[in-house]
Amino acid sequence: MKAIISGGGTGGHIFPAIAIANAIKGRYPNADILFVGAEGRMEMEKVPAAGYRIEGLPIAGLQRRLTLKNLALPFKLIKSQLKVKKILRDFKPDVVVGVGGYASAPTLKMAAKMGFVTVLQEQNSYPGLTNKMLAKNAKVICVAYDGLQQYFPADKIVFTGNPVREVIEKMDCTHEEGAAHFGCDPKKPIVLSVGGSLGAGSINNMLMSHLHRFRENNVQLIWQTGKWMYEEAVQKVKNAGLTDWIKVHQFINSMEMAYAAADVVVSRAGAIAISELCIVGKPVVLIPSPNVAEDHQTKNAMALASKGAAIMVRDSDCKVTGVQTILDLIVNPTACSQMSKNIRLFARPQSAELIVDEIEKVILAHNGIS
Repeated sequence: MKAIISGGGTGGHIFPAIAIANAIKGRYPNADILFVGAEGRMEMEKVPAAGYRIEGLPIAGLQRRLTLKNLALPFKLIKSQLKVKKILRDFKPDVVVGVGGYASAPTLKMAAKMGFVTVLQEQNSYPGLTNKMLAKNAKVICVAYDGLQQYFPADKIVFTGNPVREVIEKMDCTHEEGAAHFGCDPKKPIVLSVGGSLGAGSINNMLMSHLHRFRENNVQLIWQTGKWMYEEAVQKVKNAGLTDWIKVHQFINSMEMAYAAADVVVSRAGAIAISELCIVGKPVVLIPSPNVAEDHQTKNAMALASKGAAIMVRDSDCKVTGVQTILDLIVNPTACSQMSKNIRLFARPQSAELIVDEIEKVILAHNGIS
């Protein structure tokens, strides 16, 4: 098995890609897997850390505001296509898998043009432009939400769910171990706040405005800020004398420990975050990002909230009502228990294995083997 996996930009693309790679390796220990990402993006760090090779393309996204960077985009695209062509010619993959993000567009487009088998993995309820464009030539499209026939050819769609990190799916650490990992007291309530791999400004501002309330209510906070507001958050916590109560992290690598430690989770409502939260089964307050296509994070959050599997707070309201909602939930064990039970009903384990099943099928079909 020789596979190229392309995409990235955020954890929502990178972690499913790594999960698929791990599932391939689990089934084919001698598999040769190469990632193709975008230079300067998160995947160039996270993929090698997971033990895989990655090639970077000089691709970038179109800036929505007027900027000179947009003038360079056609040249970056041409350069990326030429580099991809060489990668494909030299590596000769059995399959090329696209998970979304800047790099997947030139990679899968060139792969299809050169006659290689391509597979898409769409994480969201509303597909991005890249996957909609690539769907025509893909052999199969693995999805996690119903109703995507309006965007993709129905005969290519397979419902697999979203693959999550293996350490999350096989989580075996205890609450006490998780609390100790972050220097928290396991006997006191713990809130975990994650705003996505790049952070979330409105969630960070919500917490900064109410830091003192955590100590006042005997509640601890594990806080992933993202890199843009990390230094500010550290300083505010230090100035308020709250370092024993609030543990600030730019990025949490040991998410299994963080989930194990948490009594309540605060999160954006991205597709992969939702998939992980359903598997770990913790009570969650979802604050959907308003800065996404077709407001799909609100749709994700409402799908859970309408079934009593989460509480949704709108981004525009979170600074005023968010922290009170969190504190009200964490002192209500009955609500927490019922929410945990409800959210687990949405879990889709073994998604990566189902995707590898589909990869095998299309490779066999391409080679004329039934």
